[in-house]
Amino acid sequence: MERFTDIVVEYAPKIIGAAAFLLVAYFICGWIGSLVHRAMQRAKVEKTLSIFLGNIARWGLMIMSLIACLGIFGVETTSFAALIGASALAIGLAFQGSLSNLAAGVMLLIFRPFKVDDAISVVGQLGKVESISLFNTHIDTFDNRRIIIPNGAIFGSTIENLTHHATRRVDVSVGVEYSADLDQTRQVLTAAATALPGRLDSPEPQVLLLELGDSSVNWTVRVWANTSDYWTLRDALTRAVKVALDQAGLGIPFPQMDVHFDTPPGGRAVGLPAAH
Repeated sequence: MERFTDIVVEYAPKIIGAAAFLLVAYFICGWIGSLVHRAMQRAKVEKTLSIFLGNIARWGLMIMSLIACLGIFGVETTSFAALIGASALAIGLAFQGSLSNLAAGVMLLIFRPFKVDDAISVVGQLGKVESISLFNTHIDTFDNRRIIIPNGAIFGSTIENLTHHATRRVDVSVGVEYSADLDQTRQVLTAAATALPGRLDSPEPQVLLLELGDSSVNWTVRVWANTSDYWTLRDALTRAVKVALDQAGLGIPFPQMDVHFDTPPGGRAVGLPAAH
């Protein structure tokens, strides 16, 4: 009984003090975590990342508080910290793929090459961003398929953000027959582009002579549109170009190939059957 009393007298104040310390530390760590979260929000950091950093700060401080409490009871905290470090290394090696996605997710949320509702093309997939998490990004394709891409694959590839800018240029290429007058063709295409409803007034439409192709003289017609109207304007411009060329009597030729047969002196044409 006396031994038990001595143990209680020796350790009871330490236990009470450690419990009180942990209780206070719990509330302080929670307050610091919330403070970090609010600071990230004021800095306009992505919500997912601000929550993650707040939780990291909170539980990191809690682990440090727990290690400090162990020192009260005579536990060698140096070796304990080394054990935690070794365990963290082993866990990191086991989950290096997931940690790579996590690191990439943090970088995507910090640098924000795209955001939710942006239309992007990445790792061979084209669609609208539905959500960005710490480990993967969800994309809805335009035919309504859900694609889930690991963030590591996204961060290490080329990202094309189709809706980053408020305006886009609409290009429509067309080939016109060689017999068509160049100046007339330019006037017809320019009139079609200028009269297109919904296009932006600035920059002005452009009609460029691209090349003398194998079967046609190739042109491109360019107008500018709001990004949200891109596909509507592209469809309308393609129709306007075709209708304008038809009304002007300017043909759009099919691919053509001229085949010539050489006829040797006193012989029949090479490649042709003998006449009967």
